This record gives sequence, structure tokens and C-alpha cells, in this order.
Amino acid sequence: MTLVPSGEPGVLMWLAVYLGLCLATVVRRRWPTALCAAVVIATPVHLLLPSLFTYLLPGVCLYALARYGRSRVALALLSGAAVVRLAVARAAMYESDLLAGALLHLASEAGFVAVPLLLGLFTRTRSMALGNLRDKAERLEREQHLLAWRARMEERARLAREMHDVVAHRVSLMVIHAGALEVTAEVPPRAAESARLVGEIGRQALEELRQVLAVLRPEEDEEAAPRAPQPTLNDLPALVEQSRATGMRVDLATSGSRRSLGPSHEPTAYRLVQEALTNVHKHAADAAAQVTVRYEPEALRVIVENDAPSGPVVSRLPSGGHGLTGLRERVTVLGGTFDAGPRGDGGFRVCAVLPTKESAP
Repeated sequence: MTLVPSGEPGVLMWLAVYLGLCLATVVRRRWPTALCAAVVIATPVHLLLPSLFTYLLPGVCLYALARYGRSRVALALLSGAAVVRLAVARAAMYESDLLAGALLHLASEAGFVAVPLLLGLFTRTRSMALGNLRDKAERLEREQHLLAWRARMEERARLAREMHDVVAHRVSLMVIHAGALEVTAEVPPRAAESARLVGEIGRQALEELRQVLAVLRPEEDEEAAPRAPQPTLNDLPALVEQSRATGMRVDLATSGSRRSLGPSHEPTAYRLVQEALTNVHKHAADAAAQVTVRYEPEALRVIVENDAPSGPVVSRLPSGGHGLTGLRERVTVLGGTFDAGPRGDGGFRVCAVLPTKESAP
């Protein structure tokens, strides 16, 4: 390698320019075209640098231009200019005739320029293909979620129609007949009171059914089916009074430090007592029942138990066996424990322990 004489003017300036161009490669992804043009134009051709540095900087810039550049015209022009520039640089280093040497080295320099260009184009094409595949996969996933959501909405609409056409119709007829029985003069007072209670419970069932239908059909107008607050433990006395009004002997006992619980715990406890008392109505209507709500330091314990029935059960209320299963699922979701089964004396006991965390009212 032949070195430039130390006294040649401008060598330090050209070295500074070359060093500045090397440092400028940090912005090759943001401005690849401008950087490549600066390297092709400002690289000192007459400066006799080692071959590694002569080819490294143009190669990096050409790769960045092919990988991140947007203009194909600029890529073609700057690639041709880089071939000519490198051929002239090689001829200036090793040939006495600059023009003839440049023409001699054009083919070899074109081969060098083609390597970073092809590598950059390949990387760019591969990245675009992977991006397209990723976008396609995400689009398919969104479409699957949309189809699943649509299927759920259709099933919810079908359930809402069935509940409205069947259950609501039956309950409405029950309320109408109970109201007619209540105002009939020949009915004894005790039967009239029972009819009034049946009508009231039926109207409450219709209201709760409307709330369920509003959940199943969220697209409907909110005013068409207003949602009432979820029941809490403060509503337990009214629930127990309804059972007492039917003739059942029910006692309610609450112990421990009363506190506000999570938004899911109190409705779950209320539904547990409601379902347990309903089962007593079905299977042991003449037996005494005891409801116990105990606030423990880190849990809420709810116990509903009844004595053995004194005679055969004459109730014809339907029972599918899903009530206790649903209660177990409710309690398990909250991280609690659920136990239900017969007692040794012939009675029945339902117990649930809900882990609690005190919340702001």
C-alpha cells in the first residue's frame, strides 16, 4: 500500500470528512438516501486508505439504502455512482492511467456494490413478507373473535326469546290468576293473603327476568328494561319474611362485625340463602329452617339448614338439580368453599365460606 506524502495539502481535512461520514452512519435508517449520497460524493477519491475502510463505509450505506430507502430511482442512481466512484478510487491507487484503470475496474466494483444491494433488498423483502404474514394472522384472529362474538350474541338472543316467550308468559299468567284470586270475595282471608304473596313474588320474578333479558340483549334501549341494584345482605330480612309469609318457620341470625364486602360477595351470599330456602320450600316446607350469617376476620360464612320434614313432601315444584351446582360455581369463582348435604337427623345443610376483603362502601 502506498501512502500519501505527509506534506500533501488537505489530507487532514479529508480524513476529518471521512471520519464524520463514518459517525453519520448512526442515522442510516432514518436518512439512508442522504447519507449514501454524501458518502458517494464526499468520500475522498485521491486519499489512499486501506481497502477495508475504502469498501466498508460505502457497503454499509448501500445496504441501508436498499433496506430502508423508499426511492428505487435514487437506489439505481446512487448504486451506479458508487460503482464509478470506487472504480476511480481503485484506479487512483493502483493505475497510472486514471481513465483506463477506472474502466478496467468497473466490473469488479459493480460486483462489490451488488453484494450489499442484494443483501439489503433480500432483508427488506423478507421483513415485508413477515410483516404481511403477521398482519394476516392478526386479521384472521380478529375475524375469529368476531365470529365467536357474533355466535354468542345470536345464542343470547335466542335464549332471550325463549325466556320471554315461555317463562315470562307463564309467570305473567300466574300473577294474573293470583290477583284474581286475591280479589275474589268467597276466598278465605288466609288464601287471599297467600294469593297476594304469590302475586308479589311473581312480579318480582318478572322484574328480575326483565333484567336478565336486558343483559342478554345489551343492544336494546336501557330505558326498556332498567336494571335494579344487585341484592345485598341487607335484603336478607325481607327474603326471610317472604318465606315466613308462606308459613315456613325461619330464623335469621347474624354475628360478627358487619362490614362492606366486595361487589360479588354479597349478591352471591344472598343468592345462596335464596336458593337454599327455595329448596326447603320444595322438599321440607313444614320443617323449621335456620339462616346463619357470620362475619369472620377474613371470611364470610353462610349456613342454611333445616330440620327433617314431619311428613311426606307433597310439593310438585319442578327441580332439575341445577341450583346447588350453580351455587357451587358461584362460590368457587370467588375462591370459597361450598358444602351441601343431608344431616344425620334427616335435615339438610348448606354451608359456604367466602374469603372476603373489606371494601369502601
